[in-house]
Amino acid sequence: MKLLSWNIQWGRGMDGCVDLERIVRTISQLGNFDVICLQEVAVNFPGLPGSLSENQVTELTKLLPGYTALYGIATDIPDSIGGRSQFGNAIFTRLPVGQVWRHLLPWRAEPAAPSMQRVLVEAVVEADVGPLRIMTTHLEYYSQRQREIQIEAIRNLHREACAMSKRQFLNEERGGTFEVFSRPAQAILCGDLNFPATATEHAKILAPFNDGTANFHDAWQVFHRGIPHAPTVGIHPVDFVLGPECFDFIFITDGLVNHLSAYGIDARTEASDHQPVWVEFK
Repeated sequence: MKLLSWNIQWGRGMDGCVDLERIVRTISQLGNFDVICLQEVAVNFPGLPGSLSENQVTELTKLLPGYTALYGIATDIPDSIGGRSQFGNAIFTRLPVGQVWRHLLPWRAEPAAPSMQRVLVEAVVEADVGPLRIMTTHLEYYSQRQREIQIEAIRNLHREACAMSKRQFLNEERGGTFEVFSRPAQAILCGDLNFPATATEHAKILAPFNDGTANFHDAWQVFHRGIPHAPTVGIHPVDFVLGPECFDFIFITDGLVNHLSAYGIDARTEASDHQPVWVEFK
């Protein structure tokens, strides 16, 4: 199974042009992916630089035939002409999809720092390494406090999922709206987390659970043990980091560690202000 994660900045490249065909072309040049997790996907958002108010979920779905599109809306606001502008994260997969969740992450009042609503998209897929949950998110940029609160929420959701994986189904849960579908303990968490690998937030994600919950491992550290993270942002000059940094991560649970066979970063593309990262499991 191959998975790619990328903050596509609503398709806006370093040249200032929004080009979703370029995004998909870049992905296809990197490999044949079973799961594609994208952050900063917009629908009817004319206020974004370079945007033509396009429905990017619809356009990306057309450009990715054979993939199921799962969109999680974080921001949903009026567009001033009677419509809605939406902004969030998406999972595109060609694997069989089970239950899907769209978790709005905590957004605490913090008057001294800009912030926005964030979302975690979670989907169960049937992969060749077994059933697992794919989770993708985009954490707050301006506030470490907000990020830490969001990380704790994600860890709690993961803990609940692991507990649910051991639960026996009741007769009342075998049909209709109460039907319970698989929510496996094994999972992949990926996205633009807006902190460097040396930050305390990184350690908070990796902290052991000590209650039977499957622990998270940084896939880069598993595959490149002892080697500092390669940068995923700032390789091409941007105004929100002082130099090259790693903001984009893929975390995997215990049961996937021995299946990890490759980890890649495309450091060359200028199709977004972030670089795509990908993993393969065997």
